Amino acid sequence: MILVNKPYNMLTQFSGEPGDSTLADIVSVKDVYPAGRLDKDSEGLLVLTNNGALQARLTQPSSKSPKTYWVQVEGEPSDEAIQALCNGVKLKDGLTLPADVTKMAPPAVWERHPPVRYRANIPTTWLKVVLQEGRNRQVRRMTAHIGHPTLRLIRAQLGPWQLDDLQPGQWREVAPPKGFEQFTPKPKGAKGKAPRGRTRSSKRAPSKKRDKR
Repeated sequence: MILVNKPYNMLTQFSGEPGDSTLADIVSVKDVYPAGRLDKDSEGLLVLTNNGALQARLTQPSSKSPKTYWVQVEGEPSDEAIQALCNGVKLKDGLTLPADVTKMAPPAVWERHPPVRYRANIPTTWLKVVLQEGRNRQVRRMTAHIGHPTLRLIRAQLGPWQLDDLQPGQWREVAPPKGFEQFTPKPKGAKGKAPRGRTRSSKRAPSKKRDKR
């Protein structure tokens, strides 16, 4: 099992169009796949595995595996707006499940490149958003629904796994936590694999040409 901090502007897949940034640019382990996705313009934790049962356990709403996001939004949401997110809001694809949404202090994270746009006359607010589901661009659509567009989105936790000190583009192999051992066979094909738990950071330059999606 591999934990990855996906950088901004990278696809959550191992191949793409020429010029795309993909997981192949930073992860050398073969035959592992993301359990769930992050949008190209989102950052943070990905769990890679070669086990379909574990992927389902982490991604299906019925499994109730929480996903925690740190979300910088434009403006200052009112208590009523935050409560609306907690209760569930009606999007084009239906009502969202109840969520846990609270204001938080700005997290101590890396600078984004390019940086979030800055407008002196409009403040920003950081929210901690915990979901039990994962619809397409759900967090961004939820905050837009209450009138506070998302400026930056970082996934900090997926199920029992946390981002911790991983920096953008870094990954590490981890042992499954208690209760997940039966879902996690060991990945194959790592080149120069580090001892379990050690952080790896690829120095490979992105290739100029890859297979089409």
